[in-house]
Amino acid sequence: MTIDKRRYSKLLAKVAEDLDIPPSKYRDAVERYQAVGRWLEAGEYPCAGTPDIYPQGSFRLGTVVRPIRHGVESDYDIDLVCQLPIPRHLTDAGSVKLMVGQRINEHDVYRQMRDKEGKRCWTLQYAEKDGIGFHLDILPAVPKKQSLSATAISITNKDGNTYRWSTSDPKGYAYWFDQKNRRAFDQVQWEQKQLIQSRAAGVYASVEDVPDQLVRTPLQRTIQIFKRHRDSKFNGSQRTKHAPISIIITTLTAQLYSGELDVFSALSAIVSKLHAFASLVDSDFVHGTSQTSNLISRTPDGKWYIGNPVNPEENFADRWHEDNHARARSFFWWVASVKKDLVDIVGSGSADMARSQLIATLGASVVANHIGLIVPAPATPSQPPRVTISRPARPWGPNARHGG
Repeated sequence: MTIDKRRYSKLLAKVAEDLDIPPSKYRDAVERYQAVGRWLEAGEYPCAGTPDIYPQGSFRLGTVVRPIRHGVESDYDIDLVCQLPIPRHLTDAGSVKLMVGQRINEHDVYRQMRDKEGKRCWTLQYAEKDGIGFHLDILPAVPKKQSLSATAISITNKDGNTYRWSTSDPKGYAYWFDQKNRRAFDQVQWEQKQLIQSRAAGVYASVEDVPDQLVRTPLQRTIQIFKRHRDSKFNGSQRTKHAPISIIITTLTAQLYSGELDVFSALSAIVSKLHAFASLVDSDFVHGTSQTSNLISRTPDGKWYIGNPVNPEENFADRWHEDNHARARSFFWWVASVKKDLVDIVGSGSADMARSQLIATLGASVVANHIGLIVPAPATPSQPPRVTISRPARPWGPNARHGG
């Protein structure tokens, strides 16, 4: 039995929905990060003005998924920028990191929730509620002047006991992603907001109350499916440290998205385009020829480049050449796995095989609830038909035959 593409696409959308943060938990997360933001804004810093506090990463882009860590589903990641209005030349990375950490410590509750200092962030661990928890990563930053982007920032990086600056632009990247997503968003937003409100009437009193950030397009759902498949494939394996990073998956997927209005069409088209780049891994650079595409390029020395679309100076693939191109090889191995596991199964002709493969690569907890969309339920044993005779002939009637 072949798999119906339309029903399979619905299954993928449902799986991505189950991986997503539920509307009630989204509201809780917003309320909590806004409370942290107000506390940080009210702090005293050696500068004039108020810190700019805003979400970044998958939470801002609408591509958040519940991650897998050590073989089990873990807490959601919420990323927050705390941008202090201090000119970079008047401070240093270590001082900015310490200012934000000290302000967190001034709060009795946040001090207890704070994890040890991370490389870039301070992390607050929130306890699970209804089996779902999350942690809040707070990224200290200052504005980056003399940049091509007005929204670029300098963020703190800790390497051992040394602090240094790195450049990022989460606002600019979010605006870029929104533009890639805009057309599909405009087409699905009203219907989705109606559905969200009907399911979460206790959270949102009207359709107008449903925030845009809860609407999901096929682009966002595809990224969520990709990230879950990545987490599953690399969980606990020797390849873990070379797993594709989310920013590369998100950037390339958004660049290759052509406005498809269902998840399977978007996913299969993007995988096909990504698969075409795999030949770059074993390209011969002996003669110093450069092989370049608009998205992924290699230079004569064999290094890789995947640029930040809003900051070309930032190379997301700056480590792909290390360990004999281990990250590049892992990325294209993963692309081939997505093609095999999630695209080619549509033509396999076996719904049972598809069920086993989807459970193995996306997880039983999210697939089992929706597998009926492509795998029919087992037929129940049929009962013998009941025959009702309204006017049965009388065996003792005049035409009856008697034995004897």
